Amino acid sequence: MTAPTLILYQRDDCHLCDLALDVLASAGVPAFESVFIDDDPALEDRYGVRVPVLRDDRDGRELDWPFDADAARRWLRR
Repeated sequence: MTAPTLILYQRDDCHLCDLALDVLASAGVPAFESVFIDDDPALEDRYGVRVPVLRDDRDGRELDWPFDADAARRWLRR
């Protein structure tokens, strides 16, 4: 089985991350990996104030919060 190419960077106990999960579900975003940045200094430096962030690991594109279902679907089509 191939690993998902989409990654959602998030934090523990993050209400914005919870909202993003709901938006991604309603947008029908395919399977993605959830990565929690809290215990990783490099990820904390990169995403600390930006989470939640959806990243496509194939091409490096990132979708920063806030986004809605329509924005997520448009981002996926690019």
